[in-house]
Amino acid sequence: MIDNQIHEGDNLEILGRHFPDDSVDLIYLDPPFNSNADYQVAEGQAFTDTWRWDPQSVKIYQRLITSEQLPDRTRHALIAFHDLLGPSDTLAYLVMMAPRLVELHRVLKPSGSLYLHCDPSASHALKLLLDAIFGPEHFQNEVIWKRTHAHGSAKRFGPVHDVILLYSKTSDFYWNTPRIKHSADYVDKHFKRLDPNTGRKYQAITLTGSGVRFGESGKPWRGIDPTSVGRHWAIPGKVIERLKIEGKSLHEKLDALDALGRIDWPAKKSGTPRLKWFADELEGVSLSDVWGDIAPLSAKAVERTGYPTQKPLVLLERIITSSSREGDLVLDPFCGCGTTLAAAQKLGRRWIGIDVAPLAIAMTRRRLGLEMVRAADPT
Repeated sequence: MIDNQIHEGDNLEILGRHFPDDSVDLIYLDPPFNSNADYQVAEGQAFTDTWRWDPQSVKIYQRLITSEQLPDRTRHALIAFHDLLGPSDTLAYLVMMAPRLVELHRVLKPSGSLYLHCDPSASHALKLLLDAIFGPEHFQNEVIWKRTHAHGSAKRFGPVHDVILLYSKTSDFYWNTPRIKHSADYVDKHFKRLDPNTGRKYQAITLTGSGVRFGESGKPWRGIDPTSVGRHWAIPGKVIERLKIEGKSLHEKLDALDALGRIDWPAKKSGTPRLKWFADELEGVSLSDVWGDIAPLSAKAVERTGYPTQKPLVLLERIITSSSREGDLVLDPFCGCGTTLAAAQKLGRRWIGIDVAPLAIAMTRRRLGLEMVRAADPT
């Protein structure tokens, strides 16, 4: 297995041949959605997303449920899908996905995560299939991404979102809490004061906590006694860490804050000093599982390649930074036009892509630059 490489061919065969167990840190896949559509690019047809319950699907299904190719729980899931859905095109799609998801589970490290990008027509069935393979206890999130702008639809609400299912291989998976910047309105509302020395926006927050303490935190500082109002001195730990004032006594820390210009002194002598919390020190708000802040690619977007199902680069950057470290290995087994690989390259991750379509491989090679990637020998 060689890093920063594209494999052309069937990902099921390539995963089994080239990828050892527990070798990949992060997997993102945006497989066909069973949309019953043919997708075109300027050079011709990109891929066909149509699955049929035909004699070939029946043959594959029978082999999967009668052999030891799949774990027992996955085989039983396919049998249950057959009982529930009947011999249908949706079942044909799940028969295609099941062994591939089993292989992806095998190659994922114990600390790794898998993101499966799909749409509401298949997400419910894929989630059950992932439960069977990864275990329902390792389901972490169903992310809703608003992929397009509002539009009408006959006799139903307008479909505007995709689903991204997040599973970990174990409970000990890597996670880097993603955050997004606070809005300008939030900053203007809560940070109305300007520091006279720096011009930075800030809000004055309390330097005391409720309750009387009999140690140093309850003693007067600069003539101000917090005990008189039933409180005690309390400096936020994040401030102590940011300003590197650990290892000092509490009163020494207060002195250090004052020397650094971080104390907001009241006009009245009887007032209590407060802490200057600057707007440019905000960490950002923790991200929820509904993503409406990443716009779909516009027709004139610089990154647009013409590939019909291309996703925004920033979407993959969010996923990669949330669940991997620099130097980690990222795999996209349905890499299409290479957005996952481009994002991984930009963020200092190693990457491997797989796609069965020669057109997708050629497009990805052009996008990443031939000096950075070579097509792997499918044999």
